[in-house]
Amino acid sequence: MLTIENYIRGQWVTGDGEGQLLYNAVTGEPIARASAKGLDFASILQYAREKGNPALRKMSFHERGLMLRALALHLREHLDEFYQVSYRTGATRADSWVDIEGGIGNLFSYASLRRKFPDTAYCLDGEHHPLGKANTFMGHHLLVPKEGVAIHINAFNFPVWGMLEKIAVNLLAGMPAVVKPATITSFLTETVVRRIAASGILPEGALQLICGSAGDMLDHVMAQDVISFTGSAFTGLMLKSSKSILENNVPFTMEADSLNCIVLGEDITPGMPEWDIFVKEVRKEMTTKCGQKCTAIRRIFVPAGKLEDLRTALGKALAQTTIGNPLNEKVRMGSLAGESQRKEVKQQVQKLLASSQLIYGSLDSVELIDADASRGAFISPLLLLNENPASAREVHEVEAFGPVATLMPYRSAEEAIHLAKMGKGSLVSTIVTADAQTARNYVIGAGTYHGRILILNDSCAKESTGHGSPLPLLVHGGPGRAGGGEEMGGIRGVKHYMQRVAIQGSPDMITAVSQVFQPGATGNTDTVHPFKKYFEELRVGDQLVTEKRTITAEDTDRFADLSGDHFYAHLRGTDFSGTMFEKQVAHGYFLISAAAGLFVDSYEKNPVLLNYGIDELRFTKPLYPGSTMYVRFTCREKIGQEKKETADIAKGIVKWLVEIFDETDELVGVATILTMVAKKFQ
Repeated sequence: MLTIENYIRGQWVTGDGEGQLLYNAVTGEPIARASAKGLDFASILQYAREKGNPALRKMSFHERGLMLRALALHLREHLDEFYQVSYRTGATRADSWVDIEGGIGNLFSYASLRRKFPDTAYCLDGEHHPLGKANTFMGHHLLVPKEGVAIHINAFNFPVWGMLEKIAVNLLAGMPAVVKPATITSFLTETVVRRIAASGILPEGALQLICGSAGDMLDHVMAQDVISFTGSAFTGLMLKSSKSILENNVPFTMEADSLNCIVLGEDITPGMPEWDIFVKEVRKEMTTKCGQKCTAIRRIFVPAGKLEDLRTALGKALAQTTIGNPLNEKVRMGSLAGESQRKEVKQQVQKLLASSQLIYGSLDSVELIDADASRGAFISPLLLLNENPASAREVHEVEAFGPVATLMPYRSAEEAIHLAKMGKGSLVSTIVTADAQTARNYVIGAGTYHGRILILNDSCAKESTGHGSPLPLLVHGGPGRAGGGEEMGGIRGVKHYMQRVAIQGSPDMITAVSQVFQPGATGNTDTVHPFKKYFEELRVGDQLVTEKRTITAEDTDRFADLSGDHFYAHLRGTDFSGTMFEKQVAHGYFLISAAAGLFVDSYEKNPVLLNYGIDELRFTKPLYPGSTMYVRFTCREKIGQEKKETADIAKGIVKWLVEIFDETDELVGVATILTMVAKKFQ
């Protein structure tokens, strides 16, 4: 029998004792044993802090992002192996796709997110704050990777996605991880980690795996560590209350079970596309992963007058679900993760039946394809009906973590919102409606109790990722019962693993620390035009102060004719009484164009390949005919780019601070322009 091992301190190690027996969820056969008994959890965490953390902190966001991309590409080479192991968890091919390739997709998403960060190991957060009239003192916020370890305690339902969606974020942020999957399906997580470890892509100590009990691991956490937990609210509360977590104020984010709901808008009637979309969405969410999803639909709210029609439609849809051996191509729903899980689901359903009735499916029997109901952890989809949801308690408090949902009526849009909130906090809710006002009212009314709301109708259904699909760049979590945490979330998620520190000092010092030029800092001026420097030769702060140019009324007239912009303020004959202007004023877009004419070195080829765009363009003072302008042009930030193909030109993006002044040295306009600049060494 296979022995599941733990990957700690750079080695594969077997825990002491016999450990926990793991079963094939489809056949009921024992397949492995897993144990973490005897492991020195203090040394495991310290290894991550002393080995993995410094290695990751030395890497820039871009290097860490490219590392994630390489890892994703590597894992894709072993998909067949992962799928074969995944079938033993009771998952169908479609279920496994969500878990395995969905998890790898998270790696790709966060690899691409590197472009939102500078090519440094840290980054600025937000805008700068001038703190003195003479602009010699300022404040900013800096984000630096924490010096601890990210500890991930994951649920059994997504043994691959649960790991990869979390480590993608902490690795991009520069923190190592210790992953503790639920033991019951840890054999799949171990298979993936073996491929990760063998690849050598991650630095030593960046990832460790615990397959078995977490033991006293949380007794050894420190203030620089970060903990994320996915599972039951009861277990999460117990872990969150650990003495070491409270004493050291260790960040703890929790994604707990929740009673997610879907609402059919009052505007939807049989025959409308949205009616079929609603039925399809409910069936999919009840049966995907055999209902073992933290985002699955548990409560179904429909207008009271359409209750019977929906009851019939949902029954017909669920009857089309073929159940059995996931290896059989005809099967659309596999088994639960194990016999213990099936017993748990049945117990929870019995609690629901105290105030509801079963209207589809059976607790005692299920028709299977190519499988034995007496051996595998199979269960029928179960649709319940509760006709008085406003007064029922169980339906808003009890979750059966399987293919179980309860159909309920509502009598007004306000009541639908009230019922949705009775779940006391959910990860996700869906409103199916074709009416914009209905959607707006529901989102604003129910938003405080949900981490995510999907507005689903015919116009977006084909591209919609669905009710139950958390997305890498959107936060995944929810308030109250759902745990109060936020996972993923793009840049927001990365910041969770970094320390935000307010920094104060002179513009020169803040520039030196951040490697981003700050307004008021001293520029580097020399005889070489910045556009004649290759990417490697440019320094943050390289600066050019241009010659002056007088702006005439003829300039404004010609630009108005050329651009077609004949706004009244740019016309000589305008009566300016009652306006904000004294007389004809130059176009702001002419000023930025004229600024380019002053700072661009345009007569010879140079390393600048192209203009990439303009950010943060502002016009701060009107410029009238007869006024003069000049430009202070400064290298603000450098961001290297990797080659996509060998034949590509080696290059990077340079951000330039463009400050336009008039003859009184007052700021007239400011912008950040981006250029693509060639590297000297190809």
